[in-house]
Amino acid sequence: MTINFHDTKNKESYSKREIDPLWTITVSSFIPLTSIRQAADIGCGGGLYTKLLAEMGIPSVTGIDSSEVMIAEAMEQSKAFPGVNYQLGSADGTDLTDNELDLVFGRALIHHLPRLEAFFLEARRILKSGGVLLLQDRTPEDCFIEGSREHIRGYFFFLLPKLAAIEKSRRFPTEAVIKQMGKAGFHSIETITFWETRQTYAEKQQLLRDLLQRKGRSILHELSDNELDELVHRIDQLLPSGPVVEKDRWTLWKGIKR
Repeated sequence: MTINFHDTKNKESYSKREIDPLWTITVSSFIPLTSIRQAADIGCGGGLYTKLLAEMGIPSVTGIDSSEVMIAEAMEQSKAFPGVNYQLGSADGTDLTDNELDLVFGRALIHHLPRLEAFFLEARRILKSGGVLLLQDRTPEDCFIEGSREHIRGYFFFLLPKLAAIEKSRRFPTEAVIKQMGKAGFHSIETITFWETRQTYAEKQQLLRDLLQRKGRSILHELSDNELDELVHRIDQLLPSGPVVEKDRWTLWKGIKR
């Protein structure tokens, strides 16, 4: 089964985590933050990165998500951010005004979409001329890096070929994303890859508990409880005791609206 973003038991899966400071440094060097006054975070989930965009100096940031549960959690976590607001909407139907935004951001969004065209056209509609579309997601190349003490996700696909097949089917290669951005009317498209620390665990057992809860890992919702127990047991055998600094490799795409 896939993750149910509308289930209240999953409401904190994407809302309570310390974000790697490297993310801010990387994004700040990749897009012109000083010229951005209004932004939207599409598929915002619990609002982690919506708040961070505001902390980076963007005066007005709107988080958009299709889940009422996620929007309610994001609002609860963002009470101290007056420039942040949230509303229900979809990747291809945000209900935002035409030609309004300086930045549209989508993190870990596109792998949940069956096709890219509708989202890119919606992003183009709501962006001003010269506005920036910024995407962060994992390509197949990002996902299938060998598992290690830092790259825990790599173990999922080495140990369970079933998950590797599912992951491959939902991840877009870099070239496919660039092609669709160009067709939708974006130019000066650039990409970079970087490693983002997902979580630092004082000891291995904390990581294993997170895995068993499927916390922030939609791919693990594809497993039965028994399959998940077996996967976590095998990861436990592979990892030495002690602290774990878990990292994921991501790709960033940037395009400018014509």
